[in-house]
Amino acid sequence: MSTKKIVITGGPSTGKSSIINELVNRGYTCLEEISRQVTIEAKKEGIEQLFLTNPLLFSELLLKGRQKQYIDAEIYGDKTVFFDRGIPDVLAYMDFIGDTYPDYFIEACQQSTYDAVFILKPWKAIYTSDSERYESFYEALKIHDNLVNTYKNYNYILIDVPFDTIKNRTNFILKVLGM
Repeated sequence: MSTKKIVITGGPSTGKSSIINELVNRGYTCLEEISRQVTIEAKKEGIEQLFLTNPLLFSELLLKGRQKQYIDAEIYGDKTVFFDRGIPDVLAYMDFIGDTYPDYFIEACQQSTYDAVFILKPWKAIYTSDSERYESFYEALKIHDNLVNTYKNYNYILIDVPFDTIKNRTNFILKVLGM
């Protein structure tokens, strides 16, 4: 039996990382979001917002990182591994800004499939911006639409996570998965 790969996705500031942290606290294996790390590394190189100045390079770095996470997840054997965003997120963000990307982005989505995808809708009550999250709430809504369209384009059935406490949202995910 192979590793069961579960994506938790959504636009910026929807609670993904909080749910991932809750899953980690409960002893589940989670692979964290890597875009913040890519952004921080670019800042060290003097690039304030790599996604805005060179979106293709930023997206290539994300794609490579997420592909590595996908492959590395296999070391956990027959366990369930949760991902803070999946490979299709890269395409959704590129579509959001209206940029093009090479065919290997599409091939990566086709070759690396997930067992389930949970999506969190933008939630105005918890929405915040910071130095790595520059999008407005309106933009978060548009990103959400792009995420939905991209995942559906790759034949995923998205599972909406209802607005609730972190504990209850995490319980919802685990219940749907029968865990």
